[in-house]
Amino acid sequence: MTGHIGVLIFHGRSQAAHDISKTDPEFTVDDTDRQLIGLLRSDARASVASLAKTLGVARGTVQNRMARLAANGTIVGYTVRLKPDVEEQRMRAFMTVAVEGNQVDAVIKALRGEPAVAALYSTNGRWDIVAELRADTLEGFDRVLARIRLIEGISQTETSLLLSTFKF
Repeated sequence: MTGHIGVLIFHGRSQAAHDISKTDPEFTVDDTDRQLIGLLRSDARASVASLAKTLGVARGTVQNRMARLAANGTIVGYTVRLKPDVEEQRMRAFMTVAVEGNQVDAVIKALRGEPAVAALYSTNGRWDIVAELRADTLEGFDRVLARIRLIEGISQTETSLLLSTFKF
């Protein structure tokens, strides 16, 4: 299978900055770090030499920055991103979830155990959680939705099937 390699980073600088401040109160992400992260998002397999050339810095600088970003939790891992049509489960959907009271942690724990849930996001506004779901068929989605709606603490859901992908 062909695919693209990508970098996983914390969603939002505030969480990363909060976590990093526990270990290094002097840690800041500067423009060079942001450019490096952007290059790694485009091609995480890029060589240190090519990254250094693009950034106009020494290879050792790139290596040190990558090590520092990983050690401080800004870069949390590397993964393969496949084109949507390559994956076995071709149907995808976003489900927005409203949670009763203070049961968000319990609902997230239950959703993490659901095999059809590919990703979970916290959000603001009317909904508490956004879940990315995957299934092979509409009947499969129907079964997934039925299981999720039975999770204690979920008060309401709304699901939208993803029809086309224009950028990945």
